[in-house]
Amino acid sequence: GEKSLYDLANFIVKSFDFDMDHAFGFYNNIQDLYSSDEIYELFADMDDCDPSENAQGVKKTKIYSVFEPKKKMAFLFDYGDDWIFLVECKSIAEPLEKTRYPRIVEKVGKSPEQYPDYDEE
Repeated sequence: GEKSLYDLANFIVKSFDFDMDHAFGFYNNIQDLYSSDEIYELFADMDDCDPSENAQGVKKTKIYSVFEPKKKMAFLFDYGDDWIFLVECKSIAEPLEKTRYPRIVEKVGKSPEQYPDYDEE
């Protein structure tokens, strides 16, 4: 929980073997991201960018200040390709000794290609 939303985003992206090479944001309206009233975007941390109205930054916002058990948010990575991930806080627990965090607790299937070659299809 002490890590930033930027750190969480980086972990999600790396977990799918993607390059962390695009802007991103967290949105509480999962059905219609752009109608969210709770928004955290990388754009809010960048100079000469135009973040969404009421967007807060991700670099200084701690995970514990955003997530609580059962809370879900959409994580949108790469506003061009629109990779959307559902992030849900299942529970909050004390960290285990000698355990490195963050960590993947379950993974199902193979990661999709970040940049598939659509001409080959």
